[in-house]
Amino acid sequence: MSEAEHIKPELPEHVRVRFCPSPTGTPHVGMIRTALFNWAEARATGGKLVFRIEDTDAQRDSEDSYNQILESLRWLGIDWDEGIDVGGSHGPYRQSQRTDIYKDVAAKLLEAGYAYESFSTSAEIEERNLAAGRPKAFGYDGYDRNLTEEQKAALRAEGRKPALRIRMPDEDIAFDDLIRGRIEFKAGSVPDYVIVRPNGDPLYTLTNPVDDALMDINVVLRGEDLLSSTPRQIVLYRYLIELGVAHEMPLFGHMPYVMGQGNKKLSKRDPESNLFNHRDNGFIREGLLNYLALLGWSIAPDRDVFSMDEMIAKFDVRDVKANPARFDLDKAIAINAEHIRMLEPQGFLNRAVPYLKRDGVVSADSWEALSDHEREVLSAAAPLVQPRVRVLGEVSGMVGSLLSGEGYIEPEDEARKTLKDSAADVLDKAIAALGEVDETAGGWKAEPLHELLNVKLIDEGGYKPRLAFGPVRVAVSGRRVSPPLFESMEILGKDLTLARLQGLREHL
Repeated sequence: MSEAEHIKPELPEHVRVRFCPSPTGTPHVGMIRTALFNWAEARATGGKLVFRIEDTDAQRDSEDSYNQILESLRWLGIDWDEGIDVGGSHGPYRQSQRTDIYKDVAAKLLEAGYAYESFSTSAEIEERNLAAGRPKAFGYDGYDRNLTEEQKAALRAEGRKPALRIRMPDEDIAFDDLIRGRIEFKAGSVPDYVIVRPNGDPLYTLTNPVDDALMDINVVLRGEDLLSSTPRQIVLYRYLIELGVAHEMPLFGHMPYVMGQGNKKLSKRDPESNLFNHRDNGFIREGLLNYLALLGWSIAPDRDVFSMDEMIAKFDVRDVKANPARFDLDKAIAINAEHIRMLEPQGFLNRAVPYLKRDGVVSADSWEALSDHEREVLSAAAPLVQPRVRVLGEVSGMVGSLLSGEGYIEPEDEARKTLKDSAADVLDKAIAALGEVDETAGGWKAEPLHELLNVKLIDEGGYKPRLAFGPVRVAVSGRRVSPPLFESMEILGKDLTLARLQGLREHL
C-alpha cells in the first residue's frame, strides 16, 4: 500500500453517509467520533445520515449493547434521517433481518464467476504455504480458484461444505481517499477473501458493501483500522455495479486512530474509551462532543471551544487530519468546564440534580421534585459553583455542605491536613466575632462578614489570610476547596455557621 499526493475528490451533490456499528460492547469514544463526523458531514452538506446495525455475529452481538448505542446517540443529540427507529425506504436496518438479501447477492456473484466455492481449511492453507517455502500465516493461496466440477463433487462427497470467496483481479487497486489522498494497493497484495462461511453465514466483507450499495451510500467515512479492507470493497463494488446491485462507487474517507496512553491505540478496555464513564463522571454532551470533534479536526488554528452548530457550519471531512489523534482526558475536562460555564444557571442546575441525587445530596432527581429549601439553596449556590466545577460529578462536593443541616462536618483528610496549631485560636476569635452579628438587621451578608473577619483575624489577630480563613473554610464546608467562603456562610445562616465553627473547634 502506498499513499501519494493528497487529492481531494469532489463530494456528491446529495451526500448519503452511514453509521453502522456492531452491538458488541459498551459504546466507546472511537465509535462515537465516527458517528459524530458522519453526522456533521450530513448536516454540513444538507445530506442524509443512515443509521443501521451490523448484527450478524450471534456469538458477540447483544441486545444490551444495541440499546446502549441508541442511548448514547440520543444522549448526545446525534440524530439520523433514515434507519433504526426512524424507518425509510431502504430497510430493514438491522443486518440480522436482511439474510435473504445477502443470499441472493452471493448467489448472483457465484453465478457470474465473481465469487467461487472454496473448500480449503485453515490447516490446509498453512500446510501449502509451508510446503511452498512461504510463512505459515502468509494467507490464502488461490488453490480453489480453478477446481473442476468433478473435484468439487469429490470434496462434497467427503462431507465438506464450501465457503465463498471473491476473485480478486491481478491488478493494482487505487482510490483517492477523502482524508489521505491517493492510496494504492499493489497487485497480489490482497488475496481472494471469504464472503460467506461454509455454514452459509454471510461475513462483514459481503454484508457491509451490499448494504451500502442498496442504501445508496455514496460517502463511506470510517476508521483507519478498516483501510486494509478497502481494496476488497472496491473490487466487490465493481462486481455489484456489473450485476446492477450497485449504482456507483462510493467515496471513502478513513479517519485517524484515537490513541491512548503510551502511543498505543485507545482500547475498548481503557477507562477513557468508555463513553458512559464520561457521562457518569459528569461530562455534558456539549463538552464531550466538542472534544471528540477535536480528535482529527479543528474549527480554527487557535480555537478549541465551539458549539455543534458552529462545527456544522465549518465541517468538511476533507479537512480531517490523517495523523493519529490523542485522547487527552485533562484537555477534555477543561473543554467540558468551558461548556458548563456557558450553560444558563437554571440549565446548569437541571443537569446537576441527577448527580446530586445519585450522591445522596438531595431528595429527588429532578429540579421540580426537590423541596423548596433545596431549590432555594441550590439557586443561591449556582453562581458560586458553576464557574468552579469542571464536570457535573464535582457539584455534589461543592454544595453538599450547603444542603446539609449538620452542625459538624467531618473534614476530608486533605482539608484536615491544612489545619495548623493556630486553628483553635482562629476559630475562637471567629466564633466570638460572628456571635455579635445581628442577623435580623441584615448584617449576615457575605461582604460585611468578610470585612468583620478581616478585622478580627488579620488586622487584630495578626494572621495571614490563608491561616485566618483556612480553618473557617474547613469548618463550614469540610473541604480544602469550596465555594466562596463568605457567600457560603450567608447561605447557611448564622446559627448553622456558628454550629459548624464550634463543631470543628471541639474536634481539634
